[in-house]
Amino acid sequence: MTRLYNQGILKERRKELRKNLTPEEAIMWNVLRRYFKSARFRRQYSLGPYIFDFYSVKHRIAIELDGSQHLDNAEYDKERDRYAYSCNIRTLRFWNKEVRENLDGVVIAIGKEILS
Repeated sequence: MTRLYNQGILKERRKELRKNLTPEEAIMWNVLRRYFKSARFRRQYSLGPYIFDFYSVKHRIAIELDGSQHLDNAEYDKERDRYAYSCNIRTLRFWNKEVRENLDGVVIAIGKEILS
């Protein structure tokens, strides 16, 4: 049986990503730990061949923060979202700019997803 979550082959990459958070990921991590403790989000969690910025096992919600590099990787992001959806996982996407300039709106959107 193939392991779906946190495959060993991606372990070093996940560790590297956790050590090198973007400023927006650091902000989001603090928000998730402060306001959504019971959701128990994890950083850099892998599902199959993909690594998600944040993931709540309890609520089956993945959160992705997108910077300008995602403009060139739109098809990859769509494929990752389709893969997550096929595993019954909802993906929330926010632009880095949203995290910096509208953090309250991001928090409200996450809260709505958790409550739905």
